[in-house]
Amino acid sequence: MTDPADGEPLAASQAILNPLSDSAIFLVLTVAAGNEQLVHDALGDISGLVRSVGFRVPDGVLTCITSIGSDAWSRLFDGPRPNQLHVLPEFHGAVHSSVSTPGDILFHIRAKGMDLCFELASLLVERFGGMSAVVDEVHGFKYFEERDLLGFVDGTENPTGALAVRNVIVRDDEPQFVGGSYVVVQKYLHNLTAWNTLTVEQQEQAIGRGKADNVEQAEEKKAPNAHTVLTVLTDADGNELKIVRDNMPFGRVGEAEFGTYFIGYAKTPAVTESMLKNMFVGAPEGNYDRILDFSTAVTGSLYFTPTGDFLDDPPPLPPTPAPTLAPTPTLPLAT
Repeated sequence: MTDPADGEPLAASQAILNPLSDSAIFLVLTVAAGNEQLVHDALGDISGLVRSVGFRVPDGVLTCITSIGSDAWSRLFDGPRPNQLHVLPEFHGAVHSSVSTPGDILFHIRAKGMDLCFELASLLVERFGGMSAVVDEVHGFKYFEERDLLGFVDGTENPTGALAVRNVIVRDDEPQFVGGSYVVVQKYLHNLTAWNTLTVEQQEQAIGRGKADNVEQAEEKKAPNAHTVLTVLTDADGNELKIVRDNMPFGRVGEAEFGTYFIGYAKTPAVTESMLKNMFVGAPEGNYDRILDFSTAVTGSLYFTPTGDFLDDPPPLPPTPAPTLAPTPTLPLAT
């Protein structure tokens, strides 16, 4: 991959900047204690599994982005770790709160068709299943013209080209992890019954964007608690800070479960976390995101996405600490 910003080559980044897909499966796994070596060895098999499944449908554009959580990183790899990798904090506002849930490995599987996603997910669970547990599984689908189940187009503001690389891919700020990225995921459940009691105009005020035409409202017309107001951040020079969202709708109509799986990649998790703080705590405090009155976050976790080369040949496991021996008891002297 070549950096379009300056022509310098980047390490073999995973398919983070690929176009949005029609289908996706998100798998979150936790690694059972004592299985670190088995999981470490299995990481090198992922790219082969992707090739084996993708070869069957050459134009299916099958990819799998693999990311590692903070606790698992310390357990799986010796040596340096990404500087900003940590457990996702919770954000507590006066009305709404986010959650932080367990996650050691995230598989973000994408393709044109669900058949490819499902086949690869099955093989990954088979390969990792005996040593880890699937704690979350979401099957996402394209909903009309990239809309979420609230009826609005999602991902409109994703950066592309050089702008995407500058905002999403780790470069010289972390030289040992060039080509990687940080990713935050959250599963949101929507109360569509309540949402659909709003007029279209009220819904547009909550989002800050037209529902039919997807045109962003003029700044002076936006409500202060609109989603597009609270999730726009700028740096000290006034440049907008971007993330790449690959959100997907999901749902089960029989159980009235309707939701959006949020997934955001950035070169620093501080950007995504600042957005979440604005949404839940408010900016200013108390001015929380209106969308949260209808959408509840039920999961949340943070990972680092290393390069494909890193996963194909990962660093060794951390050394096992030497066992601590109990002191030999001193026998009393005979008298």
